[in-house]
Amino acid sequence: MTTKIKQKQRQQRHKKVRAKIKGTKERPRLCVFKSNRHISAQIIDDEKRQTLVSVIDSEIKTKDKSKKTEIAEKLGELIAEKAKAKKIQKVVFDRAGYRYQGRVKALAEKARKGGLIF
Repeated sequence: MTTKIKQKQRQQRHKKVRAKIKGTKERPRLCVFKSNRHISAQIIDDEKRQTLVSVIDSEIKTKDKSKKTEIAEKLGELIAEKAKAKKIQKVVFDRAGYRYQGRVKALAEKARKGGLIF
């Protein structure tokens, strides 16, 4: 399959998921985005259309060459810490049409260990 077809299919899956998932003030949405090189996550209040917390892999300064899943794990810990600082405990997980494996799974599991409930 070509890259454009894969991207279009992921976007269609994401639209289906977003039709069902809504982030509220009490339970905001934890959305994950990944590309071939980078990964990022945001905690979003959809009612106000406001990003409450965001992290990106460039915030983690690594001198050694870490694997992508290790970076995603560190990102999960970081977003959990930032969410605790903003007094956010419960979130709704939005995997954005990606499969729950690899980097997405690593980020989600570390966020759970960090104290986020979803």
